[in-house]
Formats: sequence, structure tokens, C-alpha cells
Amino acid sequence: MSIVVTGATGHLGRLVVEGLLEKVPADQITAVVRDTAKATDLADRGVRLHVADYNRPETLPGAFAAGDKVLLISGSEVGQRVPQHQAVIDAAKEAGVALLAYTSILGGPAADFSLADEHKVTEQAITDSGLPYVLLRNGWYNENYTENLSTVLEHGAVVGAAGEGRVASAARADYAAAAVAVLTGEGHEGKAYELSGDTAWGFAEYAEVVARQSGKEIVYGAVSPAEYQSILTGAGVPEPLAATLADVEAAIERGRLDATPGELSRLIGRPTTPIADSVAAALKG
Repeated sequence: MSIVVTGATGHLGRLVVEGLLEKVPADQITAVVRDTAKATDLADRGVRLHVADYNRPETLPGAFAAGDKVLLISGSEVGQRVPQHQAVIDAAKEAGVALLAYTSILGGPAADFSLADEHKVTEQAITDSGLPYVLLRNGWYNENYTENLSTVLEHGAVVGAAGEGRVASAARADYAAAAVAVLTGEGHEGKAYELSGDTAWGFAEYAEVVARQSGKEIVYGAVSPAEYQSILTGAGVPEPLAATLADVEAAIERGRLDATPGELSRLIGRPTTPIADSVAAALKG
């Protein structure tokens, strides 16, 4: 039996593998990667590697075996994820895995913004497959914002179209820890976890946090979704992605990403990481 992590060299996948290495022997972990050169450090520590690509279903057989617990980390190519995920589901079913965990999106079927569409189709495909499953409905990452701090500091503004909406975000490491808890624990089969930070914050508050920690004047520049989309495309973001991100901003304003049910902190056994802590880490880095 192995615990298999797809997308294992991505930002989230690598954190999951690191967390697993603290819990189980390395030879019980399989990292599914597209490029072994990016995973040599994992192989050196005893993690098994399997080369596969979501876009090449023929590479997936052999990645999973009967009795495996598998974490399907959602693909990053918006618009292509349904067939990518289906290929993994099919391979997992053919292998007879013991559990398929999937990183979905907060709200699941109730999420009413376009970024959730592929996740909803994937969730249905998983439940239709008959596989034992658990759905990790991840909310927003702190890093969605702190990784763009250089732009905020350059322009002295947090620009967004979320109005007074709030976001209950948590650090990427928090969501990784939840995945580790599910993959190494028992009693999670058939559950859907709504995962989010313990505290929701607004963008004016976020601007204040950045200003206080950086010593610079930072304001929240609220714009309309259309203006926000135009700003993104002007910065080189492809039109379809810019439209998706503007739609997310509108969803935030409607309160779709502010839920704080506490399921993430309960799974990981500690409070989630406040946005201020992630800002501090980003400014130091």
C-alpha cells in the first residue's frame, strides 16, 4: 500500500509530501510527477516517483495500486481540468484504490462562480465512480494575495473588485496539513470538508496590514469587476483568465468565500494561519 500524491512537485503537492514524510516511512509515499528532475530531492529521501501527466492518460496506469490512498490535486489549467481529472479517476478506479481524496473548492455544488464549474463536474464524476472518496473543499490561500505583494508595494494599493466582501483564507500549508490528516487518518470516507481560515478579512483591512508591516502607505482601490478585468488584461493576463478572476471578485462581494465553519482548524488540530502572518513571511522572503 502507498499514499499517492499527484502534482507532487507543485506548491501544494510538495507541502503534502513533506507533511507525509513526518508521518509515514518514505517508501510508503508515491509522488506522481511530470518531471523527475524536479523531484530528485524526494527520490533521494526514499519517496517513490511515477512519471505521469494529466494530459496523457496512457501514463497513469501503474501510478496507482489496489489499496492505495490517492490525493488528486486539481490541475492548474482552467478549462482543461475536467478531462484531466477524469483520466485520474478512471485510472484510480481501474486500480481499485482504497480512497480517492480530491482538492475541490469551497462550497462545492453550491459555489455559484465560474471557477467552481470544473470542480463541481469532478466531484460528480468521483461520486459516480463508486470509489471511496473524500472531498477537500479548499477555500482561498493567503498566498493568492501575499505572492503579489511586490505589485502592491510598487503601486501603494490593493486593487480589487470585491467591494466590502470578506475572505476566510488560510495558508497553503494549512490546506496541505488537512490533506495529510485525511490521508494518514481513518473515518474520512464519504465526507466533504468545507475548509477555510478561522477568520474572514476585508481588503481594506488587508491593505492596513500590509501598510503597517511594510511601513508604506497602502490603500484599498475598489473598482468594478469590468474595470478589474481590464486592469488584468492590461497587465498581460489572458482574457479568459481575467474574466474568471473578475468573477471570483464578484463572488467574494456576494459572500461566497467568507465562511468560517472551523473544519480546517479541527482537521489539523491547531488554528489556521492569519493573513498577517503570511504577509510578514512574504515581506521577509
